[in-house]
Amino acid sequence: MNFTGMLKDGTLKNKVILITGGGTGLGKSMGKYFMELGASLIITSRKQDILDKTAEEFEAYSGEIFPVSADVRDAKDVKRVIQASLEKFGKVDVLVNNAAGNFISPTERLSTKAFDVIVDIVLKGTYNYSLLLGKHWIEKKQSGVILNIVTTYAWTGSSFVAPSAAAKGGVLALTRSLAAEWVKYNIRSNAIAPGPFPTKGAWDRLFPKPISKFFNFEKTLPMKRYGNHQELANLAAYMVSDYAGYMNGEVVTLDSGEWIKNAGQFNKLDKIPKSAWGLIERAVRGKKIA
Repeated sequence: MNFTGMLKDGTLKNKVILITGGGTGLGKSMGKYFMELGASLIITSRKQDILDKTAEEFEAYSGEIFPVSADVRDAKDVKRVIQASLEKFGKVDVLVNNAAGNFISPTERLSTKAFDVIVDIVLKGTYNYSLLLGKHWIEKKQSGVILNIVTTYAWTGSSFVAPSAAAKGGVLALTRSLAAEWVKYNIRSNAIAPGPFPTKGAWDRLFPKPISKFFNFEKTLPMKRYGNHQELANLAAYMVSDYAGYMNGEVVTLDSGEWIKNAGQFNKLDKIPKSAWGLIERAVRGKKIA
């Protein structure tokens, strides 16, 4: 399958986009495509060396890239990033709250500190950037776009990732709250709920090798494959572009139908062989089965 960019060249020209967790993984993939479409980019995370390496890779694009390290949990750090970005570019048009942390564990094995680590990065980091940049937009009467990366279990909950589920659920509520409240300032707020999109590092914490001995996660997905980063980048680019100017308060799921497949008890009936449905039909009609 060939995965390519779907939007026309120049779609994001003159846009300045800030991505948290922008040096690696999905943040890096989204940033790469944003720059291919003409955007200038601010990427931030805690490790400056990783950001610098990503910035070097992106130097060939026409837009500028500004790598700046910061801790999303620290409001003073966040304010510093925003101020430095405004000094460099004069504006920020789009905020992509992508920074995240997660790991698997039975909840009863967790300490309160372990909970804090995830909730502070995911939820606190999101509202730090959203609030501080949003206040700037409102003060300057500038329109803006917020795109939050959540997950499908943000609305269902999930075993073994309770801190992440709680934090992402909070981000989902914040997405919709700001969509309703800040639309009067011409600020749009939306989210993407990705299914499995493997990334180096994060994926190893969620699916370490010992788990593969028990089941093949990829084979449990409705399409029997993981998502490709370009698929997510395409959606993200559309949602932050002017093409999606009427989209606000929306959460778009991109997971091959995984959460819906697991939601209905009758969805599991696809395991029944076709040859058995004749007998089942007779039983439903109350006919004797030989």
